[in-house]
Amino acid sequence: EAGFVRYKNSVNIIMKVFADITIGTLCFYLIGFGLMYGDDLGGVVGKSGFALSGNLPHLDIPIGLETFWLFQCAFVIAVISIVSGAVAERINFRAYLLYAILMTTFIYPIAGHWIWGGGWISKLGMLDFAGSAVIHALGGFSALAAAIMIGPRKGKFTKNGISSVSLPSNLPLASVGAFLLWFGWFGFNAGSTLSATDVRIGHIAIVTMLSAAAGGAATLFYTL
Repeated sequence: EAGFVRYKNSVNIIMKVFADITIGTLCFYLIGFGLMYGDDLGGVVGKSGFALSGNLPHLDIPIGLETFWLFQCAFVIAVISIVSGAVAERINFRAYLLYAILMTTFIYPIAGHWIWGGGWISKLGMLDFAGSAVIHALGGFSALAAAIMIGPRKGKFTKNGISSVSLPSNLPLASVGAFLLWFGWFGFNAGSTLSATDVRIGHIAIVTMLSAAAGGAATLFYTL
């Protein structure tokens, strides 16, 4: 993300990433996890498990509660970062900190409870294996709302409505980020089985690899 923005805004991007990891982790540990995976309250929100304490008998997890929380913590950081890219170069850092707190404490955990925590949507029969809706659709909708409210970058469009190009600061850095995401997604998707001996891991990894390759190839040929 820092490689795609102008050089003057790269430090802002890096600080937002630190905010995602530090503030997001603490908020999810203290409150968010309980709202997401705690005992169901009316199909809307969880009511136990705050700071990994209290009653969580319904979570039958082979990897253990603490390991499960750490894995879920990576998800909550991912959902914040989706918005970070959508509002790059045009959001006040303090405003972003407020967003990070609200997203990791309330918005993502409550929406996640509806599907993964035994809430009302899961009772309708919805399944989301690795977060296509819980993480990426939610993050995308939040990013869209933020982008609409904030608007385009200053100077992005001319008076005639023609888009102007802002040169990225470091394309090699952006490329490294893309490869890191590609590699990390194997843990993200295959790890959602919550078991290293699950025979589905190979199939999940192949689907992830082919999907990334197909998407990259399609984009490459489209832009030639």
